[in-house]
Amino acid sequence: MAEIHAAPAPAAPQGELSIRTLAMPADTNQNGDIFGGWLLSQMDLAGSIFAYKTTQSRNVTVAIDAMTFRKPVYVGDVVSVYASTVRVGRTSVTVHVESWVQRRNESGLILVTDGNYTYVAIDDHGQPQPIRQEPPAVSA
Repeated sequence: MAEIHAAPAPAAPQGELSIRTLAMPADTNQNGDIFGGWLLSQMDLAGSIFAYKTTQSRNVTVAIDAMTFRKPVYVGDVVSVYASTVRVGRTSVTVHVESWVQRRNESGLILVTDGNYTYVAIDDHGQPQPIRQEPPAVSA
């Protein structure tokens, strides 16, 4: 079996806290661990909330890249999802999203999943629209 080499995990969350939630029994897979799809959904929500600060409009997920599932999530874990900007294009923004957990009876945070999500700003008709870039601040 090939060995998987993931990028080293950061020691602390990178970016801004976007969502914090509790992993519940209804979110488990057949093995009793939290279902990966549930975690991806939480990350997508967090990334979209964060992307809105850049797009200032509705946005839709168009890609998920470089996902790394590092550790399982268990029932009772507090899941905190952090986001930071990777790139802003004409109509899209790529956000790096990290999921960290705090396990019951443990004090530290553990990085469980991270990846890049790309969102496209859309208008009221669902069509891509340019992201309004803030002009650079003028120093006095």
